[in-house]
Amino acid sequence: MDYKETLLMPKTEFPMRGNLPNKEPERQEKWEESHLYEKSLQRTKGRPLFILHDGPPYANGDIHIGHAMNKILKDFITRYKSMSGYHAPYIPGWDTHGLPIETALTKNKKVDRKKLSVAEFRQLCAEYAMGQIDNQRIQFKQLGVRGDWDNPYITLTKDYEAEQIKVFGEMAKKGYIYKGLKPVYWSPSSESALAEAEIEYYDKRSASIYVAFEVQDGKGVLDMGDKIIIWTTTPWTIPANLGISVHPEFNYVVVEVKGDKFVVAEDLLEPVSQELEWENPTVVKTFKGKAIDRVIAKHPFYDRESLVMLGEHVTTDAGTGCVHTAPGHGEDDFYVSKGYGIEAFCPVDEKGVFTSEAPGFEGMFYDDANKAITEKLEEVGALLKLTFITHSYPHDWRTKKPTIFRATAQWFASIKDFRENILEEIKQVKWYPSWGETRLYNMVRDREDWCISRQRAWGVPIPVFYGEDGTAIITDKTIEHVANLFAEFGSNVWFEREAKDLLPEGFTSEHSPNGIFTKETDIMDVWFDSGSSHAGVLLRREDHRRPADVYIEGSDQYRGWFNSSLSTAVAVTGKAPYKTIISHGFTLDGNGRKMSKSLGNVIVPSKVLKQLGADILRLWVASVDYQADVRISDDILKQTSEAYRKIRNTFRFMLANLADFNPDTDRVPEAQMEEVDRFMLHRLQELVKEVRESYERYEFSPVFHRIHNFCADDLSSFYLDFAKDILYIEAADNQRRRSIQTGYYEILTTLVQLLTPIIPHTADEVWEYIPGVQSESPQLTDIPEQRVIEGFKGLEDKWNHFMAIRDDVLKALEEARNEKVIGKSLEAKITLIPKDNNTSEVLASIEHLHQFLIVSEADVVEHNENATAYKFVDVLVEKHPAEKCERCWVASDTVGQNEKHPTLCSRCADVVENHYHV
Repeated sequence: MDYKETLLMPKTEFPMRGNLPNKEPERQEKWEESHLYEKSLQRTKGRPLFILHDGPPYANGDIHIGHAMNKILKDFITRYKSMSGYHAPYIPGWDTHGLPIETALTKNKKVDRKKLSVAEFRQLCAEYAMGQIDNQRIQFKQLGVRGDWDNPYITLTKDYEAEQIKVFGEMAKKGYIYKGLKPVYWSPSSESALAEAEIEYYDKRSASIYVAFEVQDGKGVLDMGDKIIIWTTTPWTIPANLGISVHPEFNYVVVEVKGDKFVVAEDLLEPVSQELEWENPTVVKTFKGKAIDRVIAKHPFYDRESLVMLGEHVTTDAGTGCVHTAPGHGEDDFYVSKGYGIEAFCPVDEKGVFTSEAPGFEGMFYDDANKAITEKLEEVGALLKLTFITHSYPHDWRTKKPTIFRATAQWFASIKDFRENILEEIKQVKWYPSWGETRLYNMVRDREDWCISRQRAWGVPIPVFYGEDGTAIITDKTIEHVANLFAEFGSNVWFEREAKDLLPEGFTSEHSPNGIFTKETDIMDVWFDSGSSHAGVLLRREDHRRPADVYIEGSDQYRGWFNSSLSTAVAVTGKAPYKTIISHGFTLDGNGRKMSKSLGNVIVPSKVLKQLGADILRLWVASVDYQADVRISDDILKQTSEAYRKIRNTFRFMLANLADFNPDTDRVPEAQMEEVDRFMLHRLQELVKEVRESYERYEFSPVFHRIHNFCADDLSSFYLDFAKDILYIEAADNQRRRSIQTGYYEILTTLVQLLTPIIPHTADEVWEYIPGVQSESPQLTDIPEQRVIEGFKGLEDKWNHFMAIRDDVLKALEEARNEKVIGKSLEAKITLIPKDNNTSEVLASIEHLHQFLIVSEADVVEHNENATAYKFVDVLVEKHPAEKCERCWVASDTVGQNEKHPTLCSRCADVVENHYHV
């Protein structure tokens, strides 16, 4: 007869292949139709609140792999928290104002701004942004990210803008907001001021020049005609020069070279001599910098004075120790000049073009003027040397083009007024990684003011009115009125109405005796927009609170959202808006290079989803150390797919062996389970503990690797492997068989729950095939907590030692296989000689030893001279002389003893006769 029919072979309809690209969209649709996110919130209502506040991505273009990683990480956290004792709602957000959207309309959509009013153009910007949100929302949902997608927060909505105005008003009320003329980062390519957070540094080739300024009045220290030497890499700022700064305490020297006398810092005489190729310069005089305070030099080519001023900012790191000072083009220059009563002078307009205030260069773009200015300096005999250097230079982070310092009237938030409070709050926050604290602390410590005004159209207007005398008017009443108008009509109302129609009815001011008012035309920095989300979202949304538990974004947000959120929150409330900051690195290609279309190394999320599926991308996110820069490539994703396949096949094997298991009736009480099964449940509890601890530390790589290793080592290589001889061969209700199934059942459900935050599509799919589970989805369950396995106390050391002994046996079997002594391990008969009492006791106490080692016979003896020595046992491997049982494939001396079933061993013959009546 065919004994195969008497075997209890694995059976399951759970597919071996995930077919994720096709199945995941169907599952996501099912989640939406069944309101699974809402059900998860309903289930956890009343639990402690956990708020991960979403840093809003910019609403422009398809999402890239960095976006995908960011959103997936957030999803890991909120899913885990909702499965571990918390109520964790997630509200996604979008940042919607700013230059890129203006550019997209004018360049890509060919919108002619000149034919539109500001209000009309802004309306088109809003419509464009909303369309981008719809596109990105679809893509984020395709990643399996769960949240309130129908009610996101958007920085252009009326309610959000109204709250932002209130934040501005509160800061103004405390005296932190002011308007001032001073140099700020200016982007000619964006025609707008920029904040430090919007600056990136790239290499730039610049002219490096040494210029001589002739002394006109040496104040009794210098002679008329002496030449003070400055060094600069921005020749274009020479037309704006109004002075020369020296350090009061540095020593300066007058040196004579070929009849000319030059002034430089004593410490820099040698490098300057080398640069200018001076031979044997003679030091004529030495003096402190403060001795030449207010010496008057002459501008190289304009008929005006350059005043020598004292400045602590002067260093001897490079140059000459005499610093070219243009108060309209440098922050230090501005403050030093201000102390001498010299106002900022800026002969460059918003496009970076020289005005009529720079005779000879009018109409030239500042960078193009470098050549003309150096030629002019050479013509007048003031240029001592011209070379070119490549150095790190500030660029506009949006346009990637160089910025300049330019003095203009801007609105500022005075960070220095509450800086100590911010620094104190930084110390109260938890930081992952820990260096984040130092990074943000140092940024804030060195920060004076935040330039919050922008000369653009698409953004939240600065809610300031001006009186007839030019005085800025910001009052509680005007702020409240504007906030209410924005809440009702949106911020476009600012551009649709006259100033008088934006003020409270009957408003009067001493600054406008005739009742005539004008309004500010600048908009707020977009970082002020997103930085106000603690007020616009955390305070306003039901189920939310301030501070949030976690902000998690890319490491570039230390200077961006982390920074602006902290500044506005501390300014308004005195407290940080977050308890924990987590930062992640950037995504690089497989070789560690930045991704770029020109290199052809860009990994597009939508392509990964079509080829492999969201769970593979999510598993990749879980596999990397995300707090550093991470690598991704087709090969890396292929490796991730292999790991996924291992986990999936492990689940499939356990499901297939639970086909006839009913947990309500077939479960073996824990205390009565076989020791090995309780050992595996104990190992599972260790896994639960480690995984939960990793989740709590926001470390997902150990979660992935520990579970993957458990599937590969503890399960596939041991528990699933030796158990086949029991699961397939014994009768259905055999105690040992049911004990293993009881173990499989708990291991399977637990692993699925542990992995639900990471691969929710697959977890849901497996859950549908597990017999007897109560919840419709593992997402509506809690991850188990570590527990003590009943009846296992004191057995841990025994079984851990057995696993070490087993490693010795596996090596011996492998060597015997290589030497062709045996083929499969079931052909083997092994003899074990323990090397110590502990090993001897462990082996003596384990029944069915041959089954755990997957051999046909295992004898334990005191001595055998033919055995090979290993760590804990000596092992002799021989081919078993007996015949192989046709049903179980175990070689046994009992084969042929049963007349009715001569090809079976006695164990199989009993099972067949008693349970199949054959």
